[in-house]
Amino acid sequence: MPASQPRSRARDRNNVLNRAEFLSLNQPLKGNQESRSSSRKQSGQAGAAGAQNSSPKERRQSQQLPEEDCMQLNPSFKGIAFNSLLAIDICMSKRLGVCANRASSWGGARSMINLLGITGHGIPWIAGTLICLVKSSTLAGQEVLMNLLLALLLDIMIVAGLQKLAKRKGPYDVNPGLLDYLTMDTYAFPAGHASRVAMLSKFFLNHLVLAIPLRILLVLWALCVGFSRVMIGRHHITDVLSGFVFGYLQFRLVELIWMSSNTCQMLISIW
Repeated sequence: MPASQPRSRARDRNNVLNRAEFLSLNQPLKGNQESRSSSRKQSGQAGAAGAQNSSPKERRQSQQLPEEDCMQLNPSFKGIAFNSLLAIDICMSKRLGVCANRASSWGGARSMINLLGITGHGIPWIAGTLICLVKSSTLAGQEVLMNLLLALLLDIMIVAGLQKLAKRKGPYDVNPGLLDYLTMDTYAFPAGHASRVAMLSKFFLNHLVLAIPLRILLVLWALCVGFSRVMIGRHHITDVLSGFVFGYLQFRLVELIWMSSNTCQMLISIW
């Protein structure tokens, strides 16, 4: 044992790592350890304070983000079908907007298409109905005209309300005209002209005696006015089709609340 101790001491003296300049390699600095531990404690305390200060709603949202991302990455079949139909509708509507501006392929016919659209506007129809009502001298004519006026007013209010709810823009950035602002027809869904011409054509087919050629022309007029709104870029195809459906429903509503001749005479006398 006494001989082995001097050998070990000599070995330690000969070891290069035991010199003073290499002591930092064998023993970690206490200052670094203390700074690292203090920084870890501070970060942990800051994280805990942030977690305490964050509201439960924010914590729930942070937990739900991965699930929402998964839902967006894996949409349902109904969502895929709806988005596909919407994309087809927008693409076809843009292709059919041949009179959306002067630079379009049919830009020269824009004035004529706008004139066709005026024939289905609400203001000229309301003004014409009032003029005919003043000049009418028969009870049957006044009854039909009063109910037609009611149908036109209902059409403007219903379409304006639906457009305010949907707030859908048209396929092109086309500003509404003055008559459109007067009837609050500023959005795309549903198409006000389409609903009006559908209601008017059905009303005339039911309450006026017309020959077959006139009945065919009336239906063609309604179709041309409706799809002229797609050609000038104001509405999508689905806006026009939904307008036709709403126009038919408005006609059915007017038939349910049809005002009798006595009621019409009372309203005319008040007016």
